[in-house]
Amino acid sequence: MRYFCEIVEAGSAVAAAGRLHVAPTALSMQMRQLEEDLGGELFDRSRRPMELTALGRYFHPRARMLLAEAQHLHEEARAVAAGESGVLAVGYTRSTIFSILPDAIRAFRTGHAKVKVEILSMLSEHQHVALQSGRIQVGVSRYLGPVDPVDGLEFTHLLDDPFVVALPATHALARRKSLRAADLDPVGLITYPKDPQSRFAEHTVALLRSSGCVSPVAYEAADIHTALGMAASHLGFCLVGRSVSRGSRHDLVFLPMPALQDQAAVFAVTKAGERSKVVRAFVASLVRTSRSIQAAH
Repeated sequence: MRYFCEIVEAGSAVAAAGRLHVAPTALSMQMRQLEEDLGGELFDRSRRPMELTALGRYFHPRARMLLAEAQHLHEEARAVAAGESGVLAVGYTRSTIFSILPDAIRAFRTGHAKVKVEILSMLSEHQHVALQSGRIQVGVSRYLGPVDPVDGLEFTHLLDDPFVVALPATHALARRKSLRAADLDPVGLITYPKDPQSRFAEHTVALLRSSGCVSPVAYEAADIHTALGMAASHLGFCLVGRSVSRGSRHDLVFLPMPALQDQAAVFAVTKAGERSKVVRAFVASLVRTSRSIQAAH
């Protein structure tokens, strides 16, 4: 097809052979083979210069389109192989959308503008199956308590995230620089996420109890966004990672409580032995972003 198009565009087989740096006889042989395969002649050789037959006029624009698509595919495939293009699916726990994830994606795309990044909200407990099935290539997970190893998966530590208390900006406690456990006893606790596979809410309640806070559970929110909205509505308080407080809302204050000793840990999770250049580059971006957040705090 390339030889055929070159003959049409050069005006003759001799001119095309010169442009292609092949012998005219080799070019003629290729044309005969193509015509045999198609079952008809592409050129009317009885005329000087040669003219396209009806088959040739039909075949030429379609051949050019196929050649252009083949060249585009070749370039795209080379870009994917070099880690410059492709599709990257990232599963993320919703708390990371406030800080780590947006910054990491922006930094990643400065060097990988042709990579389409697809982000999917999912609990940390759901990301393992999604990684193993290939639905996502990277998981950004948050854990409270020990993280059990999972066969076939690799965990890259990103940051340790101390807890802070989210309260309405107009709350009586909002002007405090820090809180004691007893300060929150009259205020209802909003736990999240409300999901049977997640133990995050259970762990946060246990953490508060161990710090001496006996505030009752007032509401169970579906996710962190709902929990923060409920807290802003004076329905109670919730615990969030300190990284969540980075400019996330103006109707809330985020106050430390020194009695809270434990902290959450955020990890990038990938398949063990992942060799994709795109995946490795994105994990590196997550690591750099996390270090920047940690340094800022």
